[in-house]
Amino acid sequence: MIKTAYIAIAVIIRSLMFAIGGDRDTNARSSTIYPNLQQTIDARIGEFDQIPKERRAELGELADMIRARLEENEPARLVFICTHNSRRSHMAQLWAAVAARHYEIDGIHTYSGGTESTAFNPRAVAALQRAGLRIDKTTDDENPIYHVRFADGAHPLTCFSKVYDQAPNPKVDFIAVMTCDHANEACPIVRGAAKRIAIAPPRLWPTSATLAECLSASCRIVAPISRVSSSICRLQLPRPGPRLRPIPQLCASNPCRWR
Repeated sequence: MIKTAYIAIAVIIRSLMFAIGGDRDTNARSSTIYPNLQQTIDARIGEFDQIPKERRAELGELADMIRARLEENEPARLVFICTHNSRRSHMAQLWAAVAARHYEIDGIHTYSGGTESTAFNPRAVAALQRAGLRIDKTTDDENPIYHVRFADGAHPLTCFSKVYDQAPNPKVDFIAVMTCDHANEACPIVRGAAKRIAIAPPRLWPTSATLAECLSASCRIVAPISRVSSSICRLQLPRPGPRLRPIPQLCASNPCRWR
């Protein structure tokens, strides 16, 4: 049961590492990444062969989008979106940044947001710390601000829960990456996004697993995004669906218009 949850989290990490790393040398590494974090990265890269063919195709679409931006000498701004910007979207943002640093790819900027804001889940924070990230809590309110570091000399990433179009996130010309089914269905149109893709992680959680176990496992699932840059141009944007009733509670900051 715990093993199943652990595998589920690993899939996220593997996916992000796979997506961003593409066909780069999997033995490449940044010498400045914290040693404990590097061990997590190496373990997930060693599991690339466990990524199913269908999943590789999804990640390949994201990789193609990133590559297309970089080949045009434009930054690839990735905004990872889930419902509450509490767990999965933060994890995806951070592991994508780690993957870019590991493969020494410049021009990839990662962000996260939700269709509504809550708080960065402290158990998700703890899971990321166990994986080797160094995280400092800088405020003590209902929606704390965290500074996250993954390498010596690297500028910390500032993480807190926010709606996806809230500062410091870009408002235009970004790639929207939907990381949960609910946000994907609630926001068929992401305002300002140049591209939109859904890569929600598989649901592998055992019913008896604790949330802490599942979150630790999620750190393994998110990491495959590191090989995303192998295939960036094939995405077909979803056709807008029929207009349905507005959902005010999801649109307080107009993150999306219709569900």
